[in-house]
Amino acid sequence: MRRLRRVKIIATLGPASVEKSVVAGLSTAGADVFRINMSHTDHAGLAAYVRMIREIEAETGRAIGILADLQGPKLRIGAFTEGAVHLRKGDMFVLDADPTPGDVSRVQLPHPEILSALKEKDTILIDDGKVRLHVVETSGGVMARAVVDIGGRISNRKGVSLPDTEIPITSMTPKDRADLDAALAEGVDWVAISFVQRPEDVLEVKRVAGKRAAIMAKIEKPQAIARLDEVIEVADALMVARGDLGVEVPLEKVPGLQKRITRAARRLGKPVVVATQMLESMILAPLPTRAEVSDVATAVYEGADAVMLSAESAAGQYPIEAVATMSRIAEEVETDAVYRSIINAQRAAAPDPTVADAIAVAARDVAETLHSVAICAWTSSGATALRIARERPRPPILALTPSRDTARRLALVWGVHALETQDARDIEDMADRACVNSAREGFASPGDRVIIVAGMPFGSPGATNMVRIAIVDHD
Repeated sequence: MRRLRRVKIIATLGPASVEKSVVAGLSTAGADVFRINMSHTDHAGLAAYVRMIREIEAETGRAIGILADLQGPKLRIGAFTEGAVHLRKGDMFVLDADPTPGDVSRVQLPHPEILSALKEKDTILIDDGKVRLHVVETSGGVMARAVVDIGGRISNRKGVSLPDTEIPITSMTPKDRADLDAALAEGVDWVAISFVQRPEDVLEVKRVAGKRAAIMAKIEKPQAIARLDEVIEVADALMVARGDLGVEVPLEKVPGLQKRITRAARRLGKPVVVATQMLESMILAPLPTRAEVSDVATAVYEGADAVMLSAESAAGQYPIEAVATMSRIAEEVETDAVYRSIINAQRAAAPDPTVADAIAVAARDVAETLHSVAICAWTSSGATALRIARERPRPPILALTPSRDTARRLALVWGVHALETQDARDIEDMADRACVNSAREGFASPGDRVIIVAGMPFGSPGATNMVRIAIVDHD
């Protein structure tokens, strides 16, 4: 199941993909990582999904990544006496701590810490931004008086977004803590954190997860963008979560932010995922729109590590077709005449280059100069493969690792084909098995050159210090 593309595909599981035959079909069609959305999945469902994916992994012999996506703190208003109200532009409307059902003049916001954090002129968005207000008066955590800027109908328990306000609560709710414990117990490979505002939000989850899972920060709030480099520094990967990001910032800013986040993550060598509404029309139709095809292509041209399907594979009528379509788009882009020049133009030097970074650059240069068919990275933690992937080399990267967990996490990373195998015994064994596995996995034929990157002594994480050229034997 060697992929003919470098970018990876994440497929979300849901009601349309609960059967093992469908999930196996998604894998065959091109899904490299499966996302389990904990907003809609209980712990029994999580366990069933993980068990099913691991069975498919064993049957295919290819490492498959599993991403558990935590819901995060969902802010919601209270209820109305009539179930809903219609606000008009210029109306005064109050959000307060009173649990009494609301009316056209007020409603409860059952988050006193939010009422305390709101300031004059702060924007309040209700129901995914359909109704917009701005604060004109606050009263010490008791209430916030606001003027309606964009009117409309709002009903019970609609979501609230606060793009101008740093919310003084952690991104982890009690539900998230329980979901995190369950996900780690099931052995997921990645955990995504929703509504990250600050690096401390990421560090809190990392302290719980330890080395059991890698942590992905979802960038969907202006506060996270303001501290983007700090968040990237502590996260293991990023997701450009365009759905909520497009609510919290003006829609016209989202494409530019997508490019900025993608390039910042690439510069710092962290995997980056572009997500939300990529093939949205395929929820109901067997073919995407031309605009959606261009959207997926743009992410691939930008060098994103992965592109993600949400409702298309979780609840759509054509989940397998959506994955196959996304895979074909990526393959076409990566063979386009201008693709390589765009990818190369986006390269940036590592901020604080190490010996391992220099080795990764050298491996890329040697491989491209000699037209090598693969770069074989012996890696325990995955760091060597990540450094090479950061350079976006022309040949594919074959990651050889003794760790099954590492192989699964690398399923998310651009250009990496991860294979679990015993660690090398010595230099000759390292070269021989790199050649054998390159040929066995379909990357090399007899007489082809492969570039081998490793660290001495073997089995020492972070000790990448060697590049070797080898030729695949004819026997």
